[in-house]
Amino acid sequence: MRMILQRVQHASVMVEGEITGKINNGILALVGFEPEDTKDDFEWISKKMIQLRIFNDENGVMNLDVQQTKGDILIVSQFTLHASTKKGNRPSYIKASKPDLAQEQYHSFLEVLETNYKPVQKGIFGADMKVELLNDGPVTIFIDSKNKE
Repeated sequence: MRMILQRVQHASVMVEGEITGKINNGILALVGFEPEDTKDDFEWISKKMIQLRIFNDENGVMNLDVQQTKGDILIVSQFTLHASTKKGNRPSYIKASKPDLAQEQYHSFLEVLETNYKPVQKGIFGADMKVELLNDGPVTIFIDSKNKE
């Protein structure tokens, strides 16, 4: 499982002109799945996300996590996180889970995340989504459950 996590002042996702998820201070996370991803990946990555100390404390030092700031989380599915650009100029998405499996994984990940945190805002899986955000910092972090750096 791969995730692009961004600390935001606000973010929203729109589908067909309707806002499906909207947050203020918190985390916007773009998530992509591959066939081998399991509940263990979802648990590891969700705990990593909510425990990362990427929010400023009273001294302006990134020392607080989203829980401590009572921040919100917006999750947007994005299979393009598994793009391979090794060959040619058209990305290959062969490593990404097929839509039916990815949708199941997406919902399982949301279940795990909401068990560890609180209800989250979200986009609509497989929809043509428009994402708007104000990245705070900017702080943008890439996390891969198969490459735990």
